[in-house]
Amino acid sequence: MRRPAAKDTQLTQPEPSPWPNGTPPARALCAEEERLHVLASFEIDTLDGDPELARLARFAAHLCETPQAAVSIVEAERQYFVARTGWDTDNTARATSICATTMTGGDILEVHDASADQRFAGFEAVAGQRHLRFYAGAPLVSAEGAPLGALCVTDSTPRPGGLSDIQREGLLVLAEAVKRRIETHRQARRNVAEMKASADRLQFVLDSVPDIAWSASPGGQFDYFNARFSEVTGQSAPRDVEDWRTVIHPDDYDASLAKLTEAMENATLFEDEWRLRIADGSYRWVLSRAVPSSSDPQTARWFGTITDIDDTHRISEERELLAGELAHRIKNIFSVITGLISLHARGAATHREFAQVLTEHVRALSRAHDYALQLGEHRASNLADLLRVLLAPYGVPGADAVIISGETIEPGRRAATPLALAFHELATNSAKYGALASEGGRVAVHLAKQDGKAVIEWTESGGPETDPPEGEGFGSRLMKMAIERQLGGSMAQEWRREGLHARIAIPLDQIAR
Repeated sequence: MRRPAAKDTQLTQPEPSPWPNGTPPARALCAEEERLHVLASFEIDTLDGDPELARLARFAAHLCETPQAAVSIVEAERQYFVARTGWDTDNTARATSICATTMTGGDILEVHDASADQRFAGFEAVAGQRHLRFYAGAPLVSAEGAPLGALCVTDSTPRPGGLSDIQREGLLVLAEAVKRRIETHRQARRNVAEMKASADRLQFVLDSVPDIAWSASPGGQFDYFNARFSEVTGQSAPRDVEDWRTVIHPDDYDASLAKLTEAMENATLFEDEWRLRIADGSYRWVLSRAVPSSSDPQTARWFGTITDIDDTHRISEERELLAGELAHRIKNIFSVITGLISLHARGAATHREFAQVLTEHVRALSRAHDYALQLGEHRASNLADLLRVLLAPYGVPGADAVIISGETIEPGRRAATPLALAFHELATNSAKYGALASEGGRVAVHLAKQDGKAVIEWTESGGPETDPPEGEGFGSRLMKMAIERQLGGSMAQEWRREGLHARIAIPLDQIAR
C-alpha cells in the first residue's frame, strides 16, 4: 500500500495563532516544561558525534538525494544538530527552526521551496547565505510522547515534486532508527546511573559495618577494602600477601599465610584467627574468613571479612584458666573421696568389695572429667576417643581386647559424665564375669548414626557363657539412670551364649551437649 503524498505546504497559507496576542496558555507552557524535562533525561551533549547517528544522517542524504541531512534536537532556545552532513554549523536559534514545526506534526513535513513559504521565508537559513530551499523532515518523538526534534534533509535547490514514496518511507524508517538509538543511549545512561547508585549504596553499607571487608582477584591480588581497614589499622590497604606483614603479628603471619595459600590453591573456604596490629601499635585478636566465587582456583575471586574477636578471645582464655584451676581442685576432690572410701573400708571386710566398686566408678568419672575438659567449643571431639580413655585399663593400648570402630560421633562436655558411668559399668562387668575376664575374650564396640540417633553396639565374644542376672543390681540401675534419664536414650541387653550384646541409642542432639 502506497503512503499518501505529503502536502505541498508552500501552497497553503500559514494558520493564524490560536492564542490571543500570540501568547500560549498555561497548559501549553506546562506541556513545554514536561517536554524539556524529558529532553533533559537524554543528556543531549553526550549524543554529539555519535557514529551511528552520523551514519543514519549520511544515509538519509544519500536516500533522498540531498547534499545536507541532520539529526536535530530542539531545546528551549536553540536547536542542535547532534549528527549532520553538509552543514557548516551545529546549532541555530529555535525561533528560526523548521524542525521545531516538524516535531509537533506527527508526520513528514515537506517544504518544496522555503523562500515561497510565508512561515519560513524570513528564516536566516532561507534568506541568508545558506540559501535553503527544499526541506523534508520526519519527527522524532520520545517513548513518553514528547517531541524531541527531527531527522531532516535539505537542499539549496527547490524540489517541486518533493520526495518519492520510497524516499518518504525510507526517511520514516531512518527516523525510527534514530529514535531507537537515542532511546538506547538514554537507557544506557540510566543503567549506568542506577549501577553507580547501587554501588554507592553498597559502599555505604560496607563502610558502615564494624568488620573489615575485602576482595581479591585470581592470584591473590587484593583490589578492594572498605573504609574500616584504614580506620582500624591506620595504614593503606595491602595489595598482595606480602603487604599483610605490616598488620599481622609476626608469630601468626607464616601459619596464616600457609592456610590462605592452601585455600586459594584448592578454592576452599578459609578461616583463621590471628592478631591484627591496630593504629595505636597494639594487637587485637581477629577472625579472618574468605570464600571463593567458584570452585576453579584459576578463575575464582575471593571475598573476605576480618572480625574483631579480641574481647571474646580474652574471655575464653580467662575461662580456660578458671577451668584449669577448677579441674585441679576437682581432681583433688576425687582423690580425697577415693582415699576416704579406702580408709573407711579397711575395718569392715564386708564393705571392701563395695568400696572397690565405688572407687573404680569415681576413677572413671575422674578420667571422663579430664577428657571433657579437653573439648573446646571449636575443637573436634570423638566418642571413640572418650571410650578409649575409659577402657584403657582393660587392655586397649597396644592390644586388641577392645576394638572400637564405626562413624565419628562428637560428644559434648555434659554427655561425657553419664557416658563414662555407663561404659565403666559395662567394662567392669565384662572384666569380672564376661569376655574381658578370659585371656582370649574380645569386646567389639561399633558406633553408627541412625535416624538422628547415636547407636552404640557393645558385643562380647570369647568369654564364658553368660546368663541374665537374677535381679537389677546397683550397676544396672546406674546405667539406666545415665542412659535413659540423663541422656534421654535407651538401652537393651541380650545375654547370648558367646557373651553380652548391648545396644545403646541416644539422640544426637543429647549426646552433643
